[in-house]
Amino acid sequence: MAHFKEVSEQSDLHPKPAGLILQYGTAGFRTSANQLDHIMFRMGLLATLRSKKTKATIGVMVTASHNPEEDNGVKLIDPMGEMLTSSWEGFATQLANTEQDKLLPALKDIIEKEAIDMTQEANVFVGKDTRSSSASLSQAVLDGVKALGGHSKDYGLVTTPQLHYMVCCQNTQGKYGEATVEGYYRKLSQAFSQLARNASNRTDDQKHLSVDGANGIGAIKVREMESHLKKDLQLSIFNDGSRGKLNHQCGADFVKVQQKLPTGIKINPGDRCCSFDGDADRIVYYYTDSQRHFHLLDGDKIATLISTFLKELLNEAGLDLKIAVVQTAYANGSSTHYLENTMKVTVKCTKTGVKHLHHAAQEFDIGVYFEANGHGTVLFSDGAEEKIQQLANDTNINDERKKAAFLLQNTINIINQTVGDAISDMLLIEAILAIKGMTVQQWDAIYSDLPNRQLKVKVSDRRVIDTTDAERRAVTPAGLQEAIDNLVKKYRQARSFVRPSGTEDVVRVYAEADTQKW
Repeated sequence: MAHFKEVSEQSDLHPKPAGLILQYGTAGFRTSANQLDHIMFRMGLLATLRSKKTKATIGVMVTASHNPEEDNGVKLIDPMGEMLTSSWEGFATQLANTEQDKLLPALKDIIEKEAIDMTQEANVFVGKDTRSSSASLSQAVLDGVKALGGHSKDYGLVTTPQLHYMVCCQNTQGKYGEATVEGYYRKLSQAFSQLARNASNRTDDQKHLSVDGANGIGAIKVREMESHLKKDLQLSIFNDGSRGKLNHQCGADFVKVQQKLPTGIKINPGDRCCSFDGDADRIVYYYTDSQRHFHLLDGDKIATLISTFLKELLNEAGLDLKIAVVQTAYANGSSTHYLENTMKVTVKCTKTGVKHLHHAAQEFDIGVYFEANGHGTVLFSDGAEEKIQQLANDTNINDERKKAAFLLQNTINIINQTVGDAISDMLLIEAILAIKGMTVQQWDAIYSDLPNRQLKVKVSDRRVIDTTDAERRAVTPAGLQEAIDNLVKKYRQARSFVRPSGTEDVVRVYAEADTQKW
């Protein structure tokens, strides 16, 4: 085939370093940028094959999220804006690690196994973050798409969630929205504006939010969006990339792990602040009190705020829809207790990793999922959306039910259901606080987090540890879980677990109890 000749010639321009082995995981491929050129070219090839197989547009995002600026990475996006299906993760790893002279047989092997019709047209959307390495690496992706005869659209600088959104819009023929950055801004800002109209007498102080953009793409995009928000939200953007280094002492991951303000942000006590991560798919909120003590509102607090708001709206609308919050083992025990016992909301615990949360959330009419690190979203089933739409159009219902249906409709429109999205989540949180007339301190006071600590331990082989019960208990090595249980018994409301990292050779350790004293 003519295309294989082209692949062979182009591949020589993107050679694989001999012996280099990389694994496609939850975050795709992620490592030092100077080791990724061949990976990017090959992911362009794989995305083209995936597009031919699914007869749909596939996305390729060049980013390393919250990693240091020297790193980069790549992840593929499936037709509905979701993460690449796990069966194809194996193909990604296989293709990435094939030595240069075996690339064509490896490609043909995938084509044969998946019975791909190579005459089928292929379309691939490509986006990148602000890292200096992203321009050349995204070009390598485009080279891979072209080599196999695929069509590509280069969106240039976009947040990861924006590219997920574009792919979903394209494959739903515009039903989900318009596949442009401008269309994304319009849909979200209009929904925010509609929701904000239901907030009474907000002062300028209540409309103000300080945003830490992690010196990344999120800062650029939220600034572009500002004009669409008119006067409904007033943003002060810090760490906007004009001076600082990407993710360096700033961003959602830094704030969550270090439990302190990012550098480069100037705020007064009580000011409401949030931080995005490097590719704007995570968000955490925080403030300082009058004593200058730092208070973090992480993914658990966000999930609680959103699910409480939705449960109240469902009750007001008189809709019998099953809502659940999906958490991981990292969720603070206080949040689980509050949701189950006070709000009477179903809580489901699943393995760490967005794909596990997303999948579990799909089991309910409305599934709210957030990892403690601030990555998450809300999923509405087709049936739930239909019932909300029908109620909003019903002329025979009272004003309270009609208003609740209207708020639910706009909540659906403000949410990026394809993936966690810092901008979308920020707008939803701001709308909820405005409608409920809540301060960030009142939100924080819904429940008090149990003191907790997490750390990572570098090991030679993380696979020695195997877990069960949504990663909350260790199966191997023998005796490890027993030792943890004996320590936990000594404290009240205590819990601890260890699990191998999905992305690096470390073991992650988590512990919580009612006190930090030994």
